[in-house]
Amino acid sequence: MNMYQFAKNFVWITLKPIYRFDVKGLEHFPKTGGVLICSNHIDALDPPVVGITAPRPVHFMAKEELFHMPILKPLLPKINAFPVKRGLSDREALRKALALLKNGDVMGLFPEGTRNTDGKLGKGFSGAGFFALKGDANVVPCAIIGPYKPLKRLKVVYGKPIDMQPYRDRKATAEEVTTVIMNEIQKLLDQNKS
Repeated sequence: MNMYQFAKNFVWITLKPIYRFDVKGLEHFPKTGGVLICSNHIDALDPPVVGITAPRPVHFMAKEELFHMPILKPLLPKINAFPVKRGLSDREALRKALALLKNGDVMGLFPEGTRNTDGKLGKGFSGAGFFALKGDANVVPCAIIGPYKPLKRLKVVYGKPIDMQPYRDRKATAEEVTTVIMNEIQKLLDQNKS
């Protein structure tokens, strides 16, 4: 068992008794090929929750500062995290993400860029649209519906992949595609409210 699978099992065993996971839509998740998961962001636990509920290993960008922490530095690459410099156009991180998608891997992204603890979906950054257009991957919207409270139901809903080909064919902008992605996340939130 590799470190990613070990960490996934460990996080699942740790969180399962605390939160009543209700995972929906896994039948929509592509079994092969690159996948870009775009999710809303309501809690610091969102990345591990997406990681343990997605049916395939997920790669995440993580802020570069985390890679300078002695405990995390050797661990993060083994659990499919790679550094990104926040607030800058980090070309190396962009290249790494596109390479993962084109290589047929799965990448998780939170287009809002920061947590919105009020439960409302914020505006998405155009990076989501950029990866969706350039990554040659399936784009799967995801909605995490909390709250993160012990013994309360926590829904994770995966939607049908968004067909990006029409947007690629007409050379749509990253901003336009980000809006499309955010609208699909909003639909999942609206359709699956408790």
